[in-house]
Amino acid sequence: MTHTFTIAIDGPAGAGKGTLARRLSDHYRLNLLDTGLTYRAVAHKLLELGLPLDNVSAAETAARQVNLSNLDRAVLSAHAVGEAASKVAVIPTVRRILVEKQRAFAKAPPGAVLDGRDIGTVVCPDADIKLYVTASAAVRAMRRLAEIESMGGSADFATILADIERRDERDMGRADSPLKPAADAHLLDTSEMAIEAAFLAAMAIVDNALAKRNKA
Repeated sequence: MTHTFTIAIDGPAGAGKGTLARRLSDHYRLNLLDTGLTYRAVAHKLLELGLPLDNVSAAETAARQVNLSNLDRAVLSAHAVGEAASKVAVIPTVRRILVEKQRAFAKAPPGAVLDGRDIGTVVCPDADIKLYVTASAAVRAMRRLAEIESMGGSADFATILADIERRDERDMGRADSPLKPAADAHLLDTSEMAIEAAFLAAMAIVDNALAKRNKA
């Protein structure tokens, strides 16, 4: 790829967008950013300092200090950090600070795959490809339960489902950058689709866009 190329992937938690983003970034040799980790990094810092999650000035300071090239997924993937991140993400100034960082990341050669909640609508509205990856809440809850059990843990399906539905409502209902598909996004419903099938479908969309661009 001789030009910067951006793939924006949006969707709710557990739909498979993170795995799809990793597969696409590897295949097309693009940089990868899970934008959710940037909000988790802010939340983690506030939790670490014992500060309230609605402390706007502290959250803004933490957001400015986030290093996109040094996001520790192992630490930031903790459930408590994810819950806290959903609360930090509703602070408009924190979103603006992080969105600027995310845009700069997307513009760096050779391009990037960004996954999150508002990539195609807010962060990279001019992305070359926009994908909206979704699945039913029940399917996403089953996947989360299977993931927990595969790591030797145990959990209650109803609790996970309620948690996912609550998070969806928070993400889709917030006033600033709500979760929704961009008007020109390609919809991928993975409710009955394995990751390999989703990857092949996404790859066909990207290859088609690349072919058109190379002809231009």
